[in-house]
Amino acid sequence: MAQKKAYEVDSWLARPDARISIVLLYGPDRGLVSERAKAFAVKTGLPLDDPFSVVRLDGSEVDRDEGRLLDEARTVPMFSDRRLLWVRNASGQKALADDVKALTSEPAPDAIILIEAGDLKKGVGLRAVVEAADNAMALPCYADEARDIDTVIDDELRKAGMSMTMEARQALRRNLGGDRLASRGEIEKLLLYAHGQKEIGLDDVRATSGDVSGASFDDAVDALLEGKVGDFDTAFTRHCQAGGQPFLVLSSAMRQLQAMQSMRGQMEAGGRNAAAVVAAARPPVFFSRRKLVEKALERWNVEALGRALNRLQAAVLQTRRRPDLSVALARQALLGIAVESARLGQR
Repeated sequence: MAQKKAYEVDSWLARPDARISIVLLYGPDRGLVSERAKAFAVKTGLPLDDPFSVVRLDGSEVDRDEGRLLDEARTVPMFSDRRLLWVRNASGQKALADDVKALTSEPAPDAIILIEAGDLKKGVGLRAVVEAADNAMALPCYADEARDIDTVIDDELRKAGMSMTMEARQALRRNLGGDRLASRGEIEKLLLYAHGQKEIGLDDVRATSGDVSGASFDDAVDALLEGKVGDFDTAFTRHCQAGGQPFLVLSSAMRQLQAMQSMRGQMEAGGRNAAAVVAAARPPVFFSRRKLVEKALERWNVEALGRALNRLQAAVLQTRRRPDLSVALARQALLGIAVESARLGQR
């Protein structure tokens, strides 16, 4: 099977197999997908700013123009020995999957195919085609765990030649993890604020991230899980009016839903009830929130949680592109999930 486990992806990207001509990066963390795609593109050695060497396509564009990817792959390069065909925003497009299948059967010797996709179901469409091929590789990208977050923090600190106190690191971790690019953006903002210092302290994190106790946005997320639309809107508004960033609520909601997705998967696979799964959760669910999380797990199945996470991922990207509309965009996405939670609770 031409695929790697999530923890194996970075090591593979550090030393890509030269025999692989088609690389699919997919998963709910679109920031991580994008970051890893760029890392692979750099490894090809091709000049990424040269339109003759790198052809950038959109998944919807390939889907509309059937055979477009095949034509590009079989075009002989004019000014280099190879070309990189970089497809972004891929999903379940049938035409794209058909083109990739044709390229796995009859590889194009002059082309490298790099595809960025959202979360793809196992055994279906594009992911199934790539995983079944000898000349292709499927690389999953899931949201950062605590160890991954520390790696990102250390990476940015090393580049800046700075260090951080343990208290500051613990506070910063709380606001990171939903999206790799968003996490790096938050760290870069902190480093810019602390420019000229050798060490970043807790006060620096507080100054750039608001109230690191997280009480304001935790209230919003808890109301969202309970389907209390009015309570959510009140807590979210209070958070934003106090100068808090809407991204913090999005990030906190993503971390909670990702944890629930894992726990719900354990329930469905092992026939365990919500109380047993929550009691055994690692990291542990805080005692005062256990009943809330148990009820939320009974409402939400894995499929519904996946839809909610996709909505949040899209909202994160939109708020990064339009920071002037970040409050409205985040509110809309989160309200939609709160409404769905209320609807699921009525079943």
